[in-house]
Amino acid sequence: MAPSGVNQLSHPCVYGEFVSSYAERKSRFMKWLSKLFRSGNNRGGTAGNRNHQLIGDENMVWRAPFRSVDERSRTQKEKEELDHAIALSLAEDSKRPSGYRWQDKDNELARSLQDKNPPIYPPYAPSVPQYNPYGTRICGGCQQDIRYGNYLGCMGTFFHPQCFCCRSCGRPIVENEFSLSGRDPYHKSCFKELAHPKCEVCHQFIPTNRAGLIEYRCHPFWSQKYCPSHEHDNTARCCSCERLESWDARYISVGDGRSLCFECMESAIMDTGDCQPLYHAIRDYYEGMNMKLDQQIPMLLVERQALNEAIVGEKNGLHHMPETRGLCLSEEQTVTSILKRPRIGGHQLIGMRTQPQKLTRRCEVTAILVLYSLPRLLTGAILAHELMHGWLRLKGYRNLNPEVEEGICQVLSYMWLETEVMPGFKNMPSTSTSAASSSTSSSSSKKGGKSNVEQKLGEFFMHQIANDSSPAYGGGFRAANAAVNKYGLRRTLDHIRLTGNFPL
Repeated sequence: MAPSGVNQLSHPCVYGEFVSSYAERKSRFMKWLSKLFRSGNNRGGTAGNRNHQLIGDENMVWRAPFRSVDERSRTQKEKEELDHAIALSLAEDSKRPSGYRWQDKDNELARSLQDKNPPIYPPYAPSVPQYNPYGTRICGGCQQDIRYGNYLGCMGTFFHPQCFCCRSCGRPIVENEFSLSGRDPYHKSCFKELAHPKCEVCHQFIPTNRAGLIEYRCHPFWSQKYCPSHEHDNTARCCSCERLESWDARYISVGDGRSLCFECMESAIMDTGDCQPLYHAIRDYYEGMNMKLDQQIPMLLVERQALNEAIVGEKNGLHHMPETRGLCLSEEQTVTSILKRPRIGGHQLIGMRTQPQKLTRRCEVTAILVLYSLPRLLTGAILAHELMHGWLRLKGYRNLNPEVEEGICQVLSYMWLETEVMPGFKNMPSTSTSAASSSTSSSSSKKGGKSNVEQKLGEFFMHQIANDSSPAYGGGFRAANAAVNKYGLRRTLDHIRLTGNFPL
């Protein structure tokens, strides 16, 4: 993932500085005093002279109180002018921009002068705003007063420069541009590391497209994110789980153009002898549902080339392209099967022994062929599918359209996977008996528990069946599964025998 509500702030923060030097401001203050004293000497004592004194801004006009020279002493006039100068200083300070204020020493100087010469009457401008020496800004980071030095303002508040920190790394943000997620600021580099998706193949940041948007591919089950370019740059893909090969984890080359990841290799079945126990367990599963196969149908594990050659020699049947992984033969052929399992040498399989075998037809089904080097659950799902083809032919189901035949075969494959992945799941058809339950439970106990990896692979194979996009395998499965869930497997099969279609 990431944090939602992300904004990229491209405008700079507002920076300010509180003070200039103390000597400079003291000099200006003394010039004001000198100017006022000179103006007091030149003003004279005319009783009728009423001048407007400008305090602070031009729109702030105060009328100076009228007093005769005879009514007050020279000392009192000097005190009055001193108070006037202090008021002028404070008023001019109030005109400064909000980011600037005098330091505390200016106020202290003004106060000391007032303390030495206390006024005998109120100052000229009693309503001039009083200066708060400590300011009114609170740092949004440390929650302390911002009293002096630089500060910055953003996100509607103010910060000491050292308090405006990245939520991810904790270091201060000194750049003018940063990223914002909710109310949390980030360095742009930190936020990219946190939220920008990385390719799980090359481990680089996924680049943006021409429109400036992040575009990537994502596997619908494994959620593997990768750059679109890896679909066309010959990156290896596991022939079982469909995940792309990561650059830091090499896949095993099977030797016929396929690759296998290490997780799928853990439970891969490599030769015909290794597959026999699984084949008999699935035949027992059929028998437990009162769907016993009366004929002994040979089963062979074969290479990809041998399977493709057998498909060419087969007259009937629909094959799932571009990759066919199983076949129910009805013609006599000579097929090369895997006699001895290969071993892993480096990143490839070596030392495999094969043997040609003549298959003769004794019934409607000659043999069942399955692609070698697939995980146990995938091999079992293919066997359950092909055995259903054999059962339909042996029971006289003729001339079914591909959607019906492939659909009902996929249902049996899916049901078997459910019993393997979710042993407690009650998915036995309505015609099942207690013998079926005991047969299934006994076969499960012989196999033992499955690892988390194999469990996840089983869920993926079920996902593949349920979400297949082809009309025969995908559309046929969904129609067949709906009929079986509504009417049960036995009534659905009887309806197919009579009408050639699924019951509605």
